[in-house]
Amino acid sequence: MPHDGQDTPRATPLMDGLMEQVAALLAPLDALQAAATDSVRTMVSDGGKVSAALIDQNQRAAHGLAWLATYVESIRQMHAWATRLTEAGTYGEMEALLLQIGAGEYLAQILGGIPMNQGEVLRITDMGLTPADTAALAGAPVLTGNSPAARARLVALMRENHGRATFGATGLDEELEMIRDQFRRFSDEKVAPFAHEWHLKDEFIPMEIIEELAEMGVFGLTIPENLGGFGLSKASMVVVSEELSRGYIGVGSLGTRSEIAAELILAGGTDDQKSEWLPKIASAEILPTAVFTEPNTGSDLGSLRTRAVKNADGDYEVTGNKTWITHAARTHVMTLLARTDPNTTDYRGLSMFLAEKTPGDDANPFPTPGMTGGEIEVLGYRGMKEYELGFDGFKVKGANLLGGEEGKGFKQLMQTFESARIQTAARAIGVAQNALEVGMQYAEDRKQFGRALINFPRVADKLAMMAVEIMVARQLTYFSAWQKDHDKRCDLEAGMAKLLGARVAWAAADNALQIHGGNGFALEYQISRILCDARILNIFEGAGEIQAQVIARRLLG
Repeated sequence: MPHDGQDTPRATPLMDGLMEQVAALLAPLDALQAAATDSVRTMVSDGGKVSAALIDQNQRAAHGLAWLATYVESIRQMHAWATRLTEAGTYGEMEALLLQIGAGEYLAQILGGIPMNQGEVLRITDMGLTPADTAALAGAPVLTGNSPAARARLVALMRENHGRATFGATGLDEELEMIRDQFRRFSDEKVAPFAHEWHLKDEFIPMEIIEELAEMGVFGLTIPENLGGFGLSKASMVVVSEELSRGYIGVGSLGTRSEIAAELILAGGTDDQKSEWLPKIASAEILPTAVFTEPNTGSDLGSLRTRAVKNADGDYEVTGNKTWITHAARTHVMTLLARTDPNTTDYRGLSMFLAEKTPGDDANPFPTPGMTGGEIEVLGYRGMKEYELGFDGFKVKGANLLGGEEGKGFKQLMQTFESARIQTAARAIGVAQNALEVGMQYAEDRKQFGRALINFPRVADKLAMMAVEIMVARQLTYFSAWQKDHDKRCDLEAGMAKLLGARVAWAAADNALQIHGGNGFALEYQISRILCDARILNIFEGAGEIQAQVIARRLLG
């Protein structure tokens, strides 16, 4: 890449001994998190027990604890990543700069203020701590890591490596990198050139794309081989979701509904349901959609009102309304959450159904009797479309009650949230990577005042921080997938990955649009779509505030 005659900046001295310096942060960071946890627990406890009401009253402190823990885990996973690369002989200058800038910036934010979003900055005092609690970290050499020289050098290396799938070695094994290459090529050839037109015309992703993805195994990626799938790891699902979302989040999200349905059936279905449904989902013979949210409940799924009444034949009739249902028209089966016990008002009366329906078309999107629907027009994330659904005597076979037992629906759904949030974090990484690549290309091509934009420090700084935060979010997501693959509880790690990934995607898209200037505000430039697509990531699969609440409650016990 041309550098407009400028000399390539040299690496900074901090890189000598960097691994040891970051390692030295881990124990005092753990101590800081422990002190914050104790302090916040005191705020939200009544009679020695954590109180949900007091957590709500002290949301800033509780959610701040979630963000602090996410930052601590991020630095830990970046160090673990660099250690693996060192052992593999793939730790180079670019990787060292990513670690140096990432650890330095995140430590500086822990001490000075963590942005929970654009207008809410967490201070340690919000959690009842004082500067004395951070004294062990205040003089850390890494605090100077995010320097102008380090950012400039990183961008110089990025320019030399422009066109690579990622900036910096990911630390994944050869098989996963082969999967990445395969789906990167698919995105580059079949998705990215057409995504913006699909968005502008608000069109469905073509069925040809779905058929090709089915042939590549996307819909059965993690389904066991004896049930028609490939039996691959959650890590493979992360890589596939990341690369497809880099092309277009709608395509990267096609597999999400299959992943959720498969998880529900694997964890809670009967043997007959597994053998009946999973091979069809894996082959894309049937396309599923998730039907959970209701107009007046939002994230409070436990209070939903849609009811399923069992009739004399042992089948069910469903009545009620659902909203924000993705890809509802073209699908064959709904994982439908409904209330089967009318005497309950919370999660205990809910059941999950595999509710069959007939796929619709543009003229008649919902031809199944007892079911109606209307499209919700949206800013982005358009390729599958969003719908409001109405059910009035909609019939579901008794054999399609998941697990064959009423009242288990909410528990069954909770078992899928780890995978769903890991997959959403992966989609966020893909969107952020797309923003980085589009922003960087524009910065190379666009000339102002006789120079390419990338040669202006504040433009280069934006690109450097995009690359750094993408790698941070990537390593946190990979770690949560590793936990899942090794049968470890990972709701905490998955929640952190989703929480951070969503913010990183939005920041990357916003900064890439800023690099475009006025052109970024024009619909013809794809960065306008990327910005709209990025915005949904902090809302679905648990809004950022809900995600922080869930993490905080786990940390507080």
